[in-house]
Amino acid sequence: MQLLTLPATPALATSIRATAQVFADPASKALLAHLQQIAPSDASVLIIGETGTGKEIVARHIHQLSHRNQQPFVAVNCGAFSESLVEAELFGHEKGAFTGALGAKAGWFEEADGGTLFLDEIGDLPLPIQVKLLRVLQEQEVVRLGSRKSTPINVRVLAATNVNLEQAIDAGHFREDLYYRLNVVSLVLKPLRERQGDILPLARHFLQTYRQRLQHGPTALSTCAEDVLMNHPWQGNIRELENVMHHSLLLCRNQTITAQDLRLSQSRSKRLEHPVPQHCTDTPDHLLQRAFQKLFEEEPGALHEAVEDSLLRAAYEFCHHNQVHTAKLLGLSRNVTRTRLIKLGALAVNTRRLDAQTLSAF
Repeated sequence: MQLLTLPATPALATSIRATAQVFADPASKALLAHLQQIAPSDASVLIIGETGTGKEIVARHIHQLSHRNQQPFVAVNCGAFSESLVEAELFGHEKGAFTGALGAKAGWFEEADGGTLFLDEIGDLPLPIQVKLLRVLQEQEVVRLGSRKSTPINVRVLAATNVNLEQAIDAGHFREDLYYRLNVVSLVLKPLRERQGDILPLARHFLQTYRQRLQHGPTALSTCAEDVLMNHPWQGNIRELENVMHHSLLLCRNQTITAQDLRLSQSRSKRLEHPVPQHCTDTPDHLLQRAFQKLFEEEPGALHEAVEDSLLRAAYEFCHHNQVHTAKLLGLSRNVTRTRLIKLGALAVNTRRLDAQTLSAF
């Protein structure tokens, strides 16, 4: 399994994004193999996936596997700027090009020169900017706003979208020629609910990450909590999972995160590969049911007697070897409790002092 994470420092990208990506599920392993094939080239790549599926992480990994990895990687969210500013941000501007332009400034294309420019949410670009972007990709040069001078650039462009660009083309919101220029290679990131093999490895990664940040003691997921995680629809994908693990760590009262700590609505869960029992609540009764189920699967002999013996030993230890407290805890008389403890060898006794009734129990 390979784990990828975003740098610890904030970057210019989406405000709601995945901060880690694993390749444990078969679908993710196939994606990784494809990614490793296309990364060394200079081809433009269109990364398609829902919000929070890890598109920026994949883009960064492509950059790291390319011959440009010693050059800049610049990530830009195309939806983060107003239409009036996006041109200046992408292509730069000269002093006085618009109100507030007190000096010349290079755009993101120039900042990424020699390296990789990641354009997230490319579908949010206004049509006039799409025309200028297409020209930059074709000519490999930019003209700053307020200037007539072109500046040569050497940039590999990786774009990402969470919308269907083909439908946007049909609706007249996206240029078809730009789409084909960007979509030399496409990578489709499946939503988290369709790559279940990644869910628990990601959950454990986030649990470990926030445990260290919060200086929390060793913490694990209960079996029931894992079942709930596996069957949640994850509409927010990896980012939602990260938030859930962070929040649940704050709520858990001991070293185990329960299904209740996750605070995920059971009504929203889908029935996927591993159905979640309706009574999956990590209550003592549920935990007993799971323990019994495992015992039944092993088909041990004399199960009833073994369970009684284990219960008595556990209660005796819990009560610090106090017979009266053990009897009260189990709802038994002291004589019955004493007799069974002797039979288990948990209580040393002088048999000459036992009455006939006690001896007959052996």
